[in-house]
Amino acid sequence: MIEKRAAPRFRVLKGGSVAIERGTIPCTVRNMSSTGAAVEFAQRVDLPPSFTLVIERDRFSRRCRPVWTNARRVGMAFC
Repeated sequence: MIEKRAAPRFRVLKGGSVAIERGTIPCTVRNMSSTGAAVEFAQRVDLPPSFTLVIERDRFSRRCRPVWTNARRVGMAFC
């Protein structure tokens, strides 16, 4: 398999949330890189074109856009 990502991703298991206009949605961050992340939700969600990924424990907050979705997982790129 040929890797197409701009930066290598590293496996993580961190609690986070996605902040959208209507509130926040809890998620689990499964992997991250300097350019994006993959997160998993408890159920399928429809995300807007732009949102914020927050990992409070790490004081991390990045504006994102969805790149791919697969059932309850979403790949996102940092803006």
